[in-house]
Amino acid sequence: MIYLKKINISLVFLLIAGLILASGFFYKRFDLTSDKRYTLTESTRQVLKKIDEPMQIDVYLEGDFPADFKQLQSETLSLLDEFKRLNSNINFQLIDPIKEKLSQETLEAMGMAPSALRVEKDGASSQLILFPYATIKYKGNGQTVPLIISQAGITGDEQMAKSIENLEYGFISAIDKLSNKRLKSVGILVNQKELNRLEMFSLANRIHQSYNFGPIFPKDSQTLSLQDLPILKKFDAILIAKPRKAFTDKEKLTIDQYIMSGGKTLWAIDQVNAEMDTLLKSSKILAYPYDLNLTDLLFSYGVRINSGIVKDIKNPTYINLQVGEIQGNAQNARVPWVYFPMGFSLNNHPITKNINPVSFQFPTSIDTLDTPGVKKTILYQTSSYTSLQGVPSYISLEEAKLFERENVNWNEYNKGPKILAVLLEGKFTSAYKDRIESSGIKNFVDRSNNNKMIVISDGDIARNQVIKGQPLPLGFDYSTGITYGNEEFLINALDYLLDDHGLMLLRNRTVQMRMLNKPLIVQEKTYWQWLNLGVPIVLVSIVGGSFIFVRRKKFSKK
Repeated sequence: MIYLKKINISLVFLLIAGLILASGFFYKRFDLTSDKRYTLTESTRQVLKKIDEPMQIDVYLEGDFPADFKQLQSETLSLLDEFKRLNSNINFQLIDPIKEKLSQETLEAMGMAPSALRVEKDGASSQLILFPYATIKYKGNGQTVPLIISQAGITGDEQMAKSIENLEYGFISAIDKLSNKRLKSVGILVNQKELNRLEMFSLANRIHQSYNFGPIFPKDSQTLSLQDLPILKKFDAILIAKPRKAFTDKEKLTIDQYIMSGGKTLWAIDQVNAEMDTLLKSSKILAYPYDLNLTDLLFSYGVRINSGIVKDIKNPTYINLQVGEIQGNAQNARVPWVYFPMGFSLNNHPITKNINPVSFQFPTSIDTLDTPGVKKTILYQTSSYTSLQGVPSYISLEEAKLFERENVNWNEYNKGPKILAVLLEGKFTSAYKDRIESSGIKNFVDRSNNNKMIVISDGDIARNQVIKGQPLPLGFDYSTGITYGNEEFLINALDYLLDDHGLMLLRNRTVQMRMLNKPLIVQEKTYWQWLNLGVPIVLVSIVGGSFIFVRRKKFSKK
């Protein structure tokens, strides 16, 4: 009997040793979470397979900080661990900037902005400076990845949850750009009096971080024509930002054939001439329609930009104005400006998800048309409380100074939601199909393959403010100190247009966070501390007592 027991014990030890040994050769992880939090998408796997040389990822999130950031650290490391299991060329480490004595200037030069965190401990509060970023180095190039999203108007818990949702996209989009052998190119038209270099400084810098970016000059330095088409085709996407000169038929035909050949386009179009800079200087301007000669071109793709200015009484942005004067002292106030509606994301599209509201300036409305084969997705629209101001007409700052929400006639704002930005996807039909202009063109293309474009009814959406000759970040309003999501929106728009692998869909990933109830934790802290201390002692006492009882009973029988 004793012999058999020894054999059984040996078999158990052998079995355990065999399982441990086998686990070293065979690895399988089961993700039992309902939202598949720890399962990488197929597009992520495809990107990681391209890494054929060592890649170093440094995560600057090590130190003594609150539980929320510990969770972010844990989720980041868990994700990178999955990356490394798929591709052993990926290495990562945690770095404590304070322990490593990295200066703030050094970290900011690496593209990191500090986050100030208020910490309360033992009844005392203090401020902790963090740099929640990661850097990726690969083949001599680098990318900086923010670990926390920047979005106003949400709680700290929501921000942390959205940041964790965004981790996989943030890392994999940066890795994809570093591992691509050919950097994609984005061009900007410059021959239609578009935004100048200073006005586009902030957006151009951001585009440069991910793409080749440069102006498109016509060969004759005046007008785009079909002889420029080969140059145009070298750009994967073109940006048309606030043109103020009418397009000729030659130019439209060239752009049309670029689109028919697969080129992506991002249109930021002003249909009305109304400039805030001029209004601030003169207090009153005459707004009048632009004739950009684009109506037939955009109509054939499925949209029409109208010329009436959209005013939104429910979601206006604010401007600082001098509203009075007392004994020579100017009285300034922040007042709503219905001509600058804010755009909120309503459909959680990957382009607009988790970014600040976008500011539009004197936008007009967009109509979507019934175009077979072209899908339209509204990216931004106004609230339901809108009115349309026909042009030509005057706009005066007195409207803002005299604005009182209690006295607003809401019945005037009854035009319903108006579209300000729309995504078009599908097979576009040439605006010149069956037209005389196409008859003599060699290799004329009358229908595109699957293609994408985005149309925005505001050219100023891409313009950064310039103060004393210095450009400010796009979306930052100097007078109010508010940062809008214009830059993130346009970068996401370009990323989506140029995304061939569906990586942008990762931005729609939703992770169900089980956040701790902090007030309840404080309220029941003592109870749970005693419970955690007492339960093990009680269990050990019960087991020990039972063991002693059984032994005494057994030996007493003998």
